[in-house]
Amino acid sequence: MYIPTANSETRLPVLHQMMAEHPLAAVVTLGTGGLIATHMPLVLEDDGSEFGLLKGHVSRANPQWRDLTPGIDALAIFAGPQHYISPNWYPGKLEDGKEVPTWNYVVVHAYGPLRIIEDSAWLLAHLNSLVNTHEAEFPAPWKVSDAPADFIAGQMKGIVGFEIPIRKLEGKWKVSQNRNDADRQGAIQGLTELGRPDSCVMAGLIAEAVRPK
Repeated sequence: MYIPTANSETRLPVLHQMMAEHPLAAVVTLGTGGLIATHMPLVLEDDGSEFGLLKGHVSRANPQWRDLTPGIDALAIFAGPQHYISPNWYPGKLEDGKEVPTWNYVVVHAYGPLRIIEDSAWLLAHLNSLVNTHEAEFPAPWKVSDAPADFIAGQMKGIVGFEIPIRKLEGKWKVSQNRNDADRQGAIQGLTELGRPDSCVMAGLIAEAVRPK
């Protein structure tokens, strides 16, 4: 991924937090016919390695898991907050009109070899981890064990698990770092005045980016 120095995010806790908060990733692999991508929620685990371990599963009917090119890493793309930035928010728009729009966004790319796992005990543990993570915010969380065991066993026959040991992790925070203070303040004000959750999140990211790390 092309990452200008100003947009580079290398702090591992920040990267991991973004991946945990935006777990729906696009997993891209190279098959015999070219690139294949599947969108799916991934679980990030601390396995003691430098960058961690990703776990996921796909439908057994999905041809991607049967069509992997040995020796070629998979790529998991995590897309975070994003927003359009209007040139109307920059002071230069009124001064000389020499401004254009842009798009701010936060993304993390995780690379590593994808290995297929069909072990039923692994799959059940993975599903429990996935469900428990995303049910935790509810007052009465649903658990895998709430469904009949034979029903879950039947459902598991239709999926295939996988792991991606992360060997490279890239973070890009394109949040107006290349603009001067007046432009950044203009963008923050414009986004804040929109008043939407996504615009307010981006306003906060712009403000955070200019603070010392």
